[in-house]
Amino acid sequence: MNSLRPSSLKPDVTLSLTLSPCPSPQEALKPEERGIRLIQLLLTCAKHASSGNLHRADECLQQISQLASASGDSMQRLAARFASALAIRLVKRWPGLYNALNNKQRPKQEHDRARRLFSQSFPYLGFSYAIMVQTFFHLMTTERVIHIIDLGSGDPKFWVPLIRSFSCLAEGPPHLKVTCVNGKKHVLDKLGPKLLKEAETIGMPFQFNPINVNLRDFSLDMLKVRSEEALAFISVLNLHALLAEDDRVDAHFGLNNKSDNVKDCKQLGQFLAMIRSIAPKLFFLVEQEADHNLNRLVDRFVEGLHYYSAIFDAIDVTFEAKASEERLILEEMFGREIENIVADEGLEREERHERYGRWMVRFGQAGFKPVQLWADPMEHGKQMVEAYGKDGYKMINERASLMICWYDRPVYAVSAWTC
Repeated sequence: MNSLRPSSLKPDVTLSLTLSPCPSPQEALKPEERGIRLIQLLLTCAKHASSGNLHRADECLQQISQLASASGDSMQRLAARFASALAIRLVKRWPGLYNALNNKQRPKQEHDRARRLFSQSFPYLGFSYAIMVQTFFHLMTTERVIHIIDLGSGDPKFWVPLIRSFSCLAEGPPHLKVTCVNGKKHVLDKLGPKLLKEAETIGMPFQFNPINVNLRDFSLDMLKVRSEEALAFISVLNLHALLAEDDRVDAHFGLNNKSDNVKDCKQLGQFLAMIRSIAPKLFFLVEQEADHNLNRLVDRFVEGLHYYSAIFDAIDVTFEAKASEERLILEEMFGREIENIVADEGLEREERHERYGRWMVRFGQAGFKPVQLWADPMEHGKQMVEAYGKDGYKMINERASLMICWYDRPVYAVSAWTC
């Protein structure tokens, strides 16, 4: 395959940070040489964009455009996405020009379809759901009234297996109440009847409570919690949006969270404190295992290149490096994430992915304790990987979480918490 493996990308990224001049593109470069050259140019361009040197940034973008390609190998396509994000960041310096180009009004691709394709084509979410279902089954089987709050996912691929797992209980299925918080009404309208039908099939007492709001507008009085309910929450790739805040104060005083220090976030802290106040038995968290919530553009640019190289490499393997509508839809979804990480700042920058270590600190500060996940997921995980028919995926245990990896690069982390 022509793309750079994630394991070989990070040393090249670190080395290229010391390079200041923009090398001239050359013809007939080998794929690996072209990939390294693209990384050097992208990082140099990011430094110029960050410092406001528009002329030098433009020179780099011209050279990148000769090497990158939206239809090339995974590194070329990744470079094209990052170059586009840098260009948008530069254009946003002139709001009139940016708005005239209709960037804010660009039609967005169908995110729901992209998420479905992602779930079908890669085992990341499947791993996460299997781990969560088994942990639910082992830790909540003695409860007779269970209330689970889904913070933004609304994915039947999690809920249907969970409902079916409760049918195996000797005492019969519990009374299950599902509250789904989602800003998209059509997701709620589709999920409710599907889950009701599943519950009826196994004779499970079931309630569905749709809450059509975003997480920022969510409040406890919407839940209609009763004293006899055993509460649990799940958040799948959504909680990081609550880290969005105005970063100008940190930037003004030269503060940065590149170290192991965890930057305070009032919005997320208040949210976790609110959840903690009703003492849930479980809180499942699935998040990108990446460090994109850094103040300095160059820092998160390096992290982004490293992380999304693994994503695009896996896409190449899955689709056998062939252009297809499905591949384009997926890459557009990840391209939107890259654009938000690179081109946006302040409250507009919502793709603030953090590694499990930082989430551990945040949950600990809010009064939560880690829960041991399903004791033996590895054999089941191996079976799931084999079912996808692809090499490269694996799971590793790390500090009360499970990391789902592409080769040696952690991509997603699953963890569970209690009060």
